[in-house]
Amino acid sequence: MLRRDALKTLAALAAVPAAAWAGDSGLDRGTPVPFDAGHVVDLARDRAAAPYAPRPTIPQPWRALSYDQYRQIWFDGRNALWNGTDTPQRVDVFPPGLYFPRAVAINAVEDGMARPLRFDLGVFDTTDGFPDLPVDDTLGYSGLRLRAELEAQGIFQEYAVFQGASYFRGIGTGQTYGLSARGLALKTGDPMGEEFPDFTAFWLERPAPGAASVVVHALLDSPSCTGAYRFEITPGDALHMAVSARLFARDDLVNVGLAPLTSMFLFDATMRHRFSDFRPAVHDSDGLAIHNGAGEALWRPLANPTSLQISAFADENPRGFGLMQRPRAFRDFADLEALYHQRPSAWITPGEGWGRGAVTLVEIPADLEIYDNIVAYWRPAAPILAGTDHSLSYTLDWGRDPAPRRERALRVIDTASGGRPEGGLVFAIDFEAGAPVPQDLDRITIDLQSSEGSLTPGIVQRNPETDGPRLAFTFQPGDAPLSELRAQLRLDGAALSEVWLYRWTRT
Repeated sequence: MLRRDALKTLAALAAVPAAAWAGDSGLDRGTPVPFDAGHVVDLARDRAAAPYAPRPTIPQPWRALSYDQYRQIWFDGRNALWNGTDTPQRVDVFPPGLYFPRAVAINAVEDGMARPLRFDLGVFDTTDGFPDLPVDDTLGYSGLRLRAELEAQGIFQEYAVFQGASYFRGIGTGQTYGLSARGLALKTGDPMGEEFPDFTAFWLERPAPGAASVVVHALLDSPSCTGAYRFEITPGDALHMAVSARLFARDDLVNVGLAPLTSMFLFDATMRHRFSDFRPAVHDSDGLAIHNGAGEALWRPLANPTSLQISAFADENPRGFGLMQRPRAFRDFADLEALYHQRPSAWITPGEGWGRGAVTLVEIPADLEIYDNIVAYWRPAAPILAGTDHSLSYTLDWGRDPAPRRERALRVIDTASGGRPEGGLVFAIDFEAGAPVPQDLDRITIDLQSSEGSLTPGIVQRNPETDGPRLAFTFQPGDAPLSELRAQLRLDGAALSEVWLYRWTRT
């Protein structure tokens, strides 16, 4: 899975020519047709009842573009949808080609009527070195970008992108793109290979003047299922997305991931010895946070394993989960270009009871930071059977720390480990400072467990830099190939911190 960092800079519907809406210029729109949200549901249902038919590919010269050539064509923002109007949003489109061999249909909706945005090479600027390429009916745009006035009036800054399969990304104001979300994950980690559903069409409702949000509808299609999605998107310091979806299964969906998140983790202080790099850490996310149905707050530091690793955190009606980026100082990464300290975290909150299942974490070996090697999603216990449909809703928040705070659940802010001369590994877990932390740290009790190997009792000391407690202990794995470690600080018989979970594997 290629990282969409490489794409940051980066089927058409036939219709009779029609004039652009008054005061709006640039993108060419076709004949209007009636539209409501039920239209997308009907399309998804009808398509699921028929065999899967992939969209046509665009001409081969477009697909053969090199990365450098693809960077030589870019959208001219003066042609943005709703530019020159009092609509508080702007929408840019991306060119086809390179990693995007099939076009997506994009439609603008106003007053209950939808108009297709027809492909027009003229909305893009190119360098002199960009090749002459054929234009035919298979061409269309590969995705879209949303912009709004986030920090200054008249300056429209981007905050979300939908491009590639069912991937989409968001950022809070002032952040840099990092992890991605997906409409659906299918067969992730399956030995027979993963299936990547596509968003094949989008409908964007024109917001009223002064509106804070924009509504985007999307049609998902895949050999195994279809889906109708609705996104209500509100930019800000934290970007908020209210998502609802209705899935229609062509086949039994057994290994299915709902509300999936995808990220990159190369290394941190727990595996620094494996990488020769001037930076102390390289990752878009450093941990999976879970607020489970039992009321526990869990923290699982991410790993870059030497073999595929899948972890399932069984639950019933989870309260939320997300991939988080907790280090926020430049010195944590020392990278002037990637700016990993400005990457967003993303938090999923179910809109209804999701029943029984598991928050599932897939960690894939990676040797370069260009690869997304982390996937997290909700896997329901019961499969979605062929011929049935499944509805769900959730909110997705992107920002520095969008997870709700739990009372007396100090967050883990760092995990480090290393060998001891006498054998075994020492772990140091730093927790944030906070009012619940007593002045006398001897009052804190330690809950420390391992599935294999042995542990020292552990000690808690105050970290003078963070002013929070640090738990340190030694782990002796013995002959175990792997061990599940668990640690929590407690005070007066109640939880004081998140539950720290860690999978140690022998390398």
